[in-house]
Order: sequence, then structure tokens, then C-alpha cells
Amino acid sequence: MPSTASKSGPSATRGKRAIVVGAGHNGLVAAWYLARAGIETRVFERRHVAGGCAVTEEIDPLNAPGCHVSTASYMASMLRPEVIRDMELGRHGLRMVAADPSLQVAFEDGSVLPWWHDRARTHAELCRYNRRDADTFFRLDDELKALARYLQPFFLEPPPDVGATGLAGWLEALRLGRRFLGLNGRQIQELLVLLTGSLEQLLDRYFESAHVKRLILANNLYGKHGGPRDPGSAMGLLFHLLSGGEDERQGFTGHVIGGMGAITRAMESACREAGVEIITGMDVERIHLEGNRATGVLLANGMVLEADIVVSNADPKRTFLGLVGRERLEPEFVRQVEAIVMDGPSAKVNLVLSEEPRVAGMPPDAPPLQRTLFTLVPDLDAAQRCYNACQSGLISEELWVDCVLASAIDPDLATPGHHVLTTFVQYVPYRLAAGDWDSERDALGDRVVEIIGRYAANVPNAVIGRDVITPLDLERRFGITEGNIFHGDIRLEQLLTMRPLPGWAHYRTPVDGLYLCGSGTHPGGGVTGAPGYNAAHAILKGL
Repeated sequence: MPSTASKSGPSATRGKRAIVVGAGHNGLVAAWYLARAGIETRVFERRHVAGGCAVTEEIDPLNAPGCHVSTASYMASMLRPEVIRDMELGRHGLRMVAADPSLQVAFEDGSVLPWWHDRARTHAELCRYNRRDADTFFRLDDELKALARYLQPFFLEPPPDVGATGLAGWLEALRLGRRFLGLNGRQIQELLVLLTGSLEQLLDRYFESAHVKRLILANNLYGKHGGPRDPGSAMGLLFHLLSGGEDERQGFTGHVIGGMGAITRAMESACREAGVEIITGMDVERIHLEGNRATGVLLANGMVLEADIVVSNADPKRTFLGLVGRERLEPEFVRQVEAIVMDGPSAKVNLVLSEEPRVAGMPPDAPPLQRTLFTLVPDLDAAQRCYNACQSGLISEELWVDCVLASAIDPDLATPGHHVLTTFVQYVPYRLAAGDWDSERDALGDRVVEIIGRYAANVPNAVIGRDVITPLDLERRFGITEGNIFHGDIRLEQLLTMRPLPGWAHYRTPVDGLYLCGSGTHPGGGVTGAPGYNAAHAILKGL
């Protein structure tokens, strides 16, 4: 879909002023499109650095100065090609290296199963476990990719407008119908299974090998509620097969040279070139209202700044219950906002190591790209137990730990002789059944290091610096309610026309002049830029 930001005539945008709250990647994307259309745009960020969750920072300045890692977001997957091209992020310094293997699982038996780009190579790897499953693997992969292609167009356009009536309603129905032309009955059945069924049911229907099942489990949606036996847990497979990267490749996963902060640094540079003013270290305390219209913002220093348009990159709960204030909204709307499922089930543990992990089963001559990532995913039974424990406020003994040794492909992230390992951990509870995260933070870090040590025995004694980021820390550090990295859980009842709420899925809000552009809007989370892109285009279309 080509950009339409420039189509807004000068008369529509002349003299207009916009304020964007939050300099995360979606806020920066929205700001760039608004500025390019001629709107005077300013962005305010509460942290000392722009980028939101996509930042590169020192892990442990006290014990390991000069070692940097992607603090929160850690891999590039579905970053929209349109955003990369429009903002010319490559010219502004962005460089991504396609992950190959795109996924690699280490098992307790000392074997490692990589998923290579080369199908023949992956087929040979799978045949070590089950030849029939190796053949079935690519048949299922092709079927899933075909279904994902039907969903792809929804990514860079507003969700279906189910409230449209008359001619607008007919046109909306026609638009939706055209998206699914060519789907046969079997594909429709498969799509319904993926959206509503459990991952375990899907895997049991296709595969025999527990190892192959765990490889596919490791490719499911990260940071989402639900174990592999829960309804709707299969739909993450479709999300990971949406396209991304400059070449718009399905299932793209990339290592960002310079860490994830290189994405937002390139965006920040593009924004400044377009005339956007970005102010860091300045918190927006409230969105200023006159009647039912947003007229600017109240900064933490007491200054009120006026604007014709206010765009919030904060999550819906933080925006409505905090920045706007529940007392300014209808009680029923407030109840709906309060009911959005958040309580993020994930954490990060970032490590500085004195030596590279020696993962059992990793070939001694493995190239840097292969050594860069390995996932420690439990089997289906253990993964479900892990999620159930999380739901009970407990930290499981069988955590799911995704590891990226970023310094293997990007040695400039670490000082000589050191390595940086970032781990994404699920499932962990936002609310603990006993104690609190301030007292249990180190226990989580210790458990993650111990789990890694089961597969790479040299790691526990090699740790010289670490940063443990609990769900509560994600909330405190990055301002995301309940530490939910998606600004609201990815589940069927919180997607498309229900994201963030039924009736308010088109980036506008009950407050005139106030728009949302963050991951809590369609199409959801991940470092994609799609919500920011869609929100800016919706604002410009309204003008």
C-alpha cells in the first residue's frame, strides 16, 4: 500500500500543530508522516532517550561498563517495508542482518535443532527426529504462509468498520470480501482453527516428534497470554509469518546492527530532518481538555502547550485513565478501558559474560549467525504448567527462555573479551502470589541463569554483569501499564475492530482531537511501525 501522507492538501494542514506523547517507534513513525504532510509536530518523551522499548543501553554500567544490549525489544521481525522505505531508514543508519537460522532450539538431550532458510537443509535437520514430520513440516509451513498472505493487507489499513451503514457499509463489505477472494473451504476451516483452537491440538494433528513440536512451539507468539493447550494459542503462528524487512519477506527475523535502538535512532534522525521537534526527559502529566476537546498537554514542569491534534503513543489504560483522567470520560467507557486484559507475562534478563556460551549440541564450527540465538523452550506439558503457574502468581521452575548472543554478530556491542546475552523470559506473573518483585527480582535472574546453565554449562560462572527486568520493571521503566509489551494482550477479542475497544478501533477516541497510535491499537504489538503509520494516515484523512 503506497503512502498517502503527501496527499493531504496544504490547505488541510497549513498552520496545524500536533503533539505526540511518547517517542517510541510508533510515536516517531506517526510524527514523521504528520510532519511530512506539513503539520508542525513535537514529540515529548519521559525518558532521557527516544525509542520506547526499542532502545540499546548499557546492561550493567557499574560491573561491566561499555557493554550494550537491546534492553527490551530484541529482534526485528515485522518492521514494515513501507515505513523503512518512506522514512529512508537505511540512509539514516539502519542495518539489519537476516537471522539464519531464524530459530534454533536446544534440547535437554544435548541436541540442537535449527530452522534454516534453506528448506533442504532444514529438511535434513528434521529427518534426524522424524522423516514423516520433515515432509509434513513444509506442507504446513506453505499452508500457513498462504493464509498469512490473506491477512497481510489488514496490517497497513484500519480494521473493518462494522458500524458503517448505507453505501459506506456496502463498500466496507466489498473491501473485506475482496481480501478473501480465492480462499477455499479448507483454508477457511484452517483459519478458524488457528484463530480459535489450541496449538497443542494443531501440532498433534500434524506431527509425531516432540522435538519438531517444540520447534514450532518456539515460533509461536511471544509475550502473549495462554499456554499451548489454551484456545487461541495457535494464532501466533500466523503473526510470525507476516512479512517484514525492506525486502518484505514472509517470516523475516533480523538482527539489528547496533541493537534495536538503531531502528529508533534512524527514525529519530528522519523525524528531525522532516522538521519534527523531539524533546526527551520531559513527561506529559495530562492531556489538556477544553470541554470534550484535546487542546494540548500539561507538562510535568507545569507548562501548558497548545495543539490542534494530540496523539498518544501510550497504552490505552495509561492514556485514558491517567493522561485524560477517568473523571473526564463516560463511566461505561471507563469500565471498558479497565477491562482491557494487560498483566504482561514476560520479563527480560540481560547478561554480560566473560566468555561465549558453549551450548551443548552446537557444532564446534558453527558460524556467528548460528551462535547468535538459541531458544530453551519447555515441552508442551511443561509450557502449560509454566503458564498455569504464572496465572497463579508463581514463578515456574520450567521457564521459557529465548536467548540472543548479540555480540556474536555485532561485537561492537561489548568491550573486548566480553559478550552480551539478552534473554526474553515467559511465562512470569505481573502480580506475585507472595512477596513482591523488588524482593524477588534477583531470584528470577538466578533461575534464568541456572536454566541456561543446563544447556550451556559455562554460563553461570561467566556472568560478570546483569540487568533483570521484571514485568513491574517494564511498567516503571517504560511506562507500559502492567508491563504488557503489546499494550494489551493479543487475543481474538482484543484484535481488529475490538482493539483497543469496540467502537473505537480507528485511532480516534471519545475526546475530540485526541488519537491513539501505539501498540494498543490495530494491528497490535511488535516493532512494526504499523499502528503509527495507520494512525497518521487516519488523522490526515480526517483533515
